[in-house]
Amino acid sequence: MRSNIRAGRLTLLALVVAAPLLATTPAVAQQSPVPFDARRGVFTFATGLEQALPAVVQVTTLGQSAGPSSGSNEPRPMSSGSGAIIDAREGIVVTNNHVVEGGRKFTVDLADGRIFDAVLIGTDKATDLAVLKIEAPSVPGLGLSQIEVVNSDSLRTGDLAFAVGYPLGLDQTLTMGVISGMGRSGMGDRIEDYIQTDAAVNSGNSGGPLLDSRGRLIGLNTAILSGGGGGNDGIAFAVPSRILMYVVAQLRETGEVRRGATGAIFGSLNAERSRDFGLGIVRGAVIEDVAPGSSAEAAGLRRGDVVTRIQNRPVSNAGTVAATVGIAEPGARVEMVYLRDGREGRTTVVVEAPRARTVVSGREAVMARGLAARAASDGVQVFSVEGGSAAAAAGLRAGDLIRLVDDSAASGLAGLAAALEGDGRRVLSVMRGGEPVEIILP
Repeated sequence: MRSNIRAGRLTLLALVVAAPLLATTPAVAQQSPVPFDARRGVFTFATGLEQALPAVVQVTTLGQSAGPSSGSNEPRPMSSGSGAIIDAREGIVVTNNHVVEGGRKFTVDLADGRIFDAVLIGTDKATDLAVLKIEAPSVPGLGLSQIEVVNSDSLRTGDLAFAVGYPLGLDQTLTMGVISGMGRSGMGDRIEDYIQTDAAVNSGNSGGPLLDSRGRLIGLNTAILSGGGGGNDGIAFAVPSRILMYVVAQLRETGEVRRGATGAIFGSLNAERSRDFGLGIVRGAVIEDVAPGSSAEAAGLRRGDVVTRIQNRPVSNAGTVAATVGIAEPGARVEMVYLRDGREGRTTVVVEAPRARTVVSGREAVMARGLAARAASDGVQVFSVEGGSAAAAAGLRAGDLIRLVDDSAASGLAGLAAALEGDGRRVLSVMRGGEPVEIILP
């Protein structure tokens, strides 16, 4: 035991003594397990991170106050969060949709104390992303910084991660953790493919960047799981840069996000449905129906198939499929692994361009405005609601039984499809837990 302790001490001493020498040249310093600042004699990640910190901003959303009116029409601060400048020349800031939602005006505070007005370029509720543009970014001497963005597909569980933002009313704050997992979902049938980290993320961090150890943006912090107090419990989620940059590009170009499609209607696998299928898994996306003439039909997919992998990534639920297909360009080929009657199959689906039609109909299911429904004995039952969709915003839930649409009976799938076709508001009368509920679809 004593000799082992002595050997350990000698090894540690050798590392400490050698660290300054290892950092003397770039070639040798790269071999050091942790960056070492020879001048100060400390291990640090500051060199890479300090380049990114000036581009992390505080976003303040101003809107109509909910309290008594003072006679002033000026908007007042209603929420705040964080953001990241990803294009200094154009003054482009990315943040969360829930940070800017409902706002009339927006301000961006820089780490050096300067403050600018910003305009909203666009939002995407399904991924909880928003793009702002700092006004007059071309003013001489403005000196904006921007964060380098890298593809999140290169991440591995165990990589160091740093969350930056303005939590709990504090000034800019940096916390460190690791990548706890990839491809996280399960918080609803929505566009989900999150990076999970244990870096401390609290209220106010929303919209701030998740950085790698070189200070490069790998994701945007968007949600936490908390034990009830609303604070940090070491489980936080970030939208990966792979999805972030696709959404930002579309919002900058058109002001909205148009997602690819396959013609398949997906639901999430759960324990009950897994037993029905005789499967030993509870993660996957169930194909509820396939639209005639769609690319999914051409790929040989059928109702009842359970997709377990897509583009070599494990599928947790329907949101995982939506996240992958939704950022694929029309014409892209997406590989899927699925189970059918207990046997594994593989196919390639060609992504279709977004359809102008508001309703996708199959033989056994209908999808419209973010809801997916199948026929039931006493009406039409919703089995999936896409996060960020019109149906989700209206408060529709999986399990709701649609009885009426605009005072007309929802007579089967064909009747529901016809009633929801086209634009305009629809009033749905649904039964939820035995109680009637009115849902207004915008």
